[in-house]
Amino acid sequence: MAGWSEAAPLRVSASQAAASSKRLAPASRARDALVFAAGVAAAVLALLGSASVPGGGIPLMAALPAPGPDDAPRTFYDDPELSYDAVRGRRRLTGWDAKRAAWLRSRGLDRRHAPERVVMVSGSQPEPCKGAAGDHLLLRTLKNKLDYCRLHGIELLYNRDFLHPAMTSYWAKIPIVRAAMVAHPDAEWVWWVDSDAVFTDMDFSLPLATRYAGKNFVAYGWPDKIANKSWLGINNGVFLLRNCQWSLDLLDEWARMGPAFPEHDRWAKTVLGALTDKGGSTWFDDQSALVYLLLFNWERLGEKAFIETEYFLMAYWLDIVGTLDGVAARYEAVERAARSGSSGLRRRHAEREHLRYAAARNAAVRGVVPGPAGGGYKGWRRPLITHFVGCQPCSGEQNPMYTKQSCDDGMRAALGFAGDQVLRAYGFRHAGLLNDSVRPLPFDYPAAPPSR
Repeated sequence: MAGWSEAAPLRVSASQAAASSKRLAPASRARDALVFAAGVAAAVLALLGSASVPGGGIPLMAALPAPGPDDAPRTFYDDPELSYDAVRGRRRLTGWDAKRAAWLRSRGLDRRHAPERVVMVSGSQPEPCKGAAGDHLLLRTLKNKLDYCRLHGIELLYNRDFLHPAMTSYWAKIPIVRAAMVAHPDAEWVWWVDSDAVFTDMDFSLPLATRYAGKNFVAYGWPDKIANKSWLGINNGVFLLRNCQWSLDLLDEWARMGPAFPEHDRWAKTVLGALTDKGGSTWFDDQSALVYLLLFNWERLGEKAFIETEYFLMAYWLDIVGTLDGVAARYEAVERAARSGSSGLRRRHAEREHLRYAAARNAAVRGVVPGPAGGGYKGWRRPLITHFVGCQPCSGEQNPMYTKQSCDDGMRAALGFAGDQVLRAYGFRHAGLLNDSVRPLPFDYPAAPPSR
């Protein structure tokens, strides 16, 4: 981005390196001698231990020195100017792609053909919830994310701290996502998921290497709202960022529109005046800022941004919860009708084999259960994520257009629907979407119904 200062790379002159080598030489020789002596001692003890020990004594083991942080190559982490802070950092983090690549090589992690590693980031407020059952629902949504991450080999970073006192509420995601990128150079993607978003398809895997190849930002959107420059055109409750310089620059630009910066009020007037359905509003949130940033800078940012519309990367809960019973019934019907070629769909299996069985289930329902994999407006396929936007279970201050009961029952139904997909590997399922008691599954389920 224009006008941003370049952070100076670490430099060590030849004279400094030579002086350092001279200073470290005695310590290095001493350490080598210690390692040699320890090896000799270990060999002697092994010989002694192989002989009979009077009184049944236990052979002694020698502890060898293990490599420590000082033995690793120097990387960008050794730069005192490095900052995780999206607001108070002394200099913007630049040259990230080269720094990250060097770190990966130094750790032997530069495997170009390995699956792209993902770190999911989510979180909630630091204090207890005010809303009734809010803490319980947050616990269940956390478990839901843990389940999905475990089944798909994703690491979950759950945050409950405001990393900057001014960047609270909706704006709090920006500092933690940026910090996660710097702290996890081994991750190719950072995946933000709101606390009130529920995974409702435990089988679906993100098409990272195919659909999103060459893209750095992915979020769900509505073309008609985007065309009208609506602040609801793109939802940032769920989004993916590739761990690269482009994404760090986007986060920095987005953060500068937030309440921690003096230009926040100026940006509020600009954004609220430009988005078609914000006229007269004084509520300037992070989503409005991001939508403005993308839509009004599409020539600059659009090449690397991907607005998903073909599957439910984030589905609106009011469109989904009433269909969950029907979706579950259609999936069960496919498995019940499975013939010898796919009879494994009805078999018990270890949880670590989940992705193999998920691929078989997806192949079986393709063409039988209408709709795209990951869900969509047409058809009966499971939505990847159901987002309970407006329900605010922690604060208890849901949007007036919803009732508390509709929000709570909707979340419980979605969580039970997802939970059944996980419990299946353990031989159980819930008695109903709003019933927390479980029933054992027979061996040939769903050809044989669960016990009542």
